Amino acid sequence: MSHDKHYSPTELNQQTARIAWPELERHFARGVVIEIDAGLDLVEVATSFANDEQAVVQQWLAAGQLQPLGTDTARRWSGGDAALWAVVVAPWVLVQERTT
Repeated sequence: MSHDKHYSPTELNQQTARIAWPELERHFARGVVIEIDAGLDLVEVATSFANDEQAVVQQWLAAGQLQPLGTDTARRWSGGDAALWAVVVAPWVLVQERTT
């Protein structure tokens, strides 16, 4: 993502919302859903994506703290009542399951 605008956590926090699996399903089919580990702050991750902070994003990827949504997790989310929160950082949809 190459742009001149710097995105703030406040802007992205306002774009974060609870989402149900049916709303995510078509994005999953396109391969653009990124699962965010519950230990990370969704807004912090979104801000790093939006501001093209590649080094930070690579660290999270390497640590397994974010990854393309896998089929097993998608199947579990589609069959349950998962509390999912998402924010769009085009072309990605960043999603985190909240357990509390």
